[in-house]
Amino acid sequence: MKEEIKLAALAKDSDVADEAISGQHRVSLLRQMPTDEALQLVPEDISRKYNAIPLALQHGNLIVAMANPEDVLAIQALSALTKMRIEPVSAAVDDVREAIEVNYRGLTNIIEQFNITLPGVDIPERVSVETGADAPVTRALNLIIEEAIKARASDVHIEPEEGRVRIRYRIDGRLHEVLSLPLSSNIPLISRIKVLANMNIADYRRPQDGQFQVKAGGRNIDVRVATTHTANGEMAVLRLLDKSSAALSLSQLGFLPESQAKYEQMLKSRFGMILIGGPTGAGKTTTLYASVNSLDKVGRHIITIEDPVEYRFESVNQMQVNEQARVTFANGLRAILRLDPDVILVGEIRDAETAKIAIQAALTGHLVLSSVHANDTVGVLFRLINLGVEPFLICSAVIGIVVQRMVRRVCPHCAKLSPVPVSEEIAYYQAVGEKRTSFTYGSGCRACVNTGYLGRTGIFEILSMTNEIRQQLLSGTSASEIRAQALKQGLITLTTDGMLKAKMNITTPSEVLRNAYSID
Repeated sequence: MKEEIKLAALAKDSDVADEAISGQHRVSLLRQMPTDEALQLVPEDISRKYNAIPLALQHGNLIVAMANPEDVLAIQALSALTKMRIEPVSAAVDDVREAIEVNYRGLTNIIEQFNITLPGVDIPERVSVETGADAPVTRALNLIIEEAIKARASDVHIEPEEGRVRIRYRIDGRLHEVLSLPLSSNIPLISRIKVLANMNIADYRRPQDGQFQVKAGGRNIDVRVATTHTANGEMAVLRLLDKSSAALSLSQLGFLPESQAKYEQMLKSRFGMILIGGPTGAGKTTTLYASVNSLDKVGRHIITIEDPVEYRFESVNQMQVNEQARVTFANGLRAILRLDPDVILVGEIRDAETAKIAIQAALTGHLVLSSVHANDTVGVLFRLINLGVEPFLICSAVIGIVVQRMVRRVCPHCAKLSPVPVSEEIAYYQAVGEKRTSFTYGSGCRACVNTGYLGRTGIFEILSMTNEIRQQLLSGTSASEIRAQALKQGLITLTTDGMLKAKMNITTPSEVLRNAYSID
């Protein structure tokens, strides 16, 4: 992918160039992306060594963004390497490092690693494969994971198909195919993963799961592994968990100011139950963790029961579900109640026993936080009823409910105002009550892997349990009638919350429609 870089000011005006060299003018490395032609001239290891990244070829010179543009030795080394005159421009050191991570891709090296050991010859079923630390398959797997981390992927899919192995990354909630490997590479790859995750390398018929840890860019990344047998061989999904993201605050989740104030007011309660709803991958655990981070961890005893414990917190006691040891959500919750807790976090309410114990805990002076799979806030109430919890207990225990989805954020580096289809105009008008025909969309650049989106944010629907809603629930009113009452009391739906974020140029109407519109 080749992109033109607008450095006309540097090319036309020598005074600006001198100012850039002196460090008084800095370029934005995500707005002025390096060209492929320039990147090929300087290897990644050299870029890292000198904290410098090539931007573009211009009039026979190579423009290089440097953290220290006055480093004469680095400039001379780059000039000797490229056989070109170097024009240094100043850039923040963090920006240079991030640009190196974003722009240097090692996926092509993965194929080369396999070509060393697998020159087009299929490996027979279940043969012994080399999986040591220096084996080509080890280096290839390391590259796959490193590139996934660079691309901000949350999951890596290794999927055998007829004639090939497909490698896909889930980036900002969407799967992207990044690589195809020969089918003969599947057994070595899966075997290496199993060795790292302490799984049974000989058992390839039954589903297995495990985990291991890698270090990349100075960060510790937990890798959760799940494998299963398919018609074409074993597939694996690797979930990448960056422990540094556990320190999110409520303000970083994407709450609108009034919604955040409403939720924070709920968290001030000394007892009762707060439930977070949404489908798998909606960010429920992240919201629960941010909620725990906002609480007083010194003056209050906070205990969690999770499956699994994804991130570790200081001053919080965390328990993990262990089915083999008969530690379930229900059993763990019973044990927690004997440990003098003030706040209890239950990773998920998924059965009647856990639901009833959690409700009882909320009624006996504890603040209980948990998640439930449901489409909307009223659906969470009826999910509890379906699990066998009496409506009068729900009315007494539940303080409030938050339901959420994740939507992709518009890439700030290629964002521009664009007209939208009539369907999006109508949906926006119905949600916000005003007409608008153009919204900010990303045109696609290297920073966002040509998708137009970079990162994600939450959209939220928050329901406070009012006396009117409690009365309706006790009298057996239908879900649609309770929702109508909530809307009358000012409920901001997922769609409305999302469209307000589209109005603020954070996301796009199409993202909101894709994630939330069908349930409103």
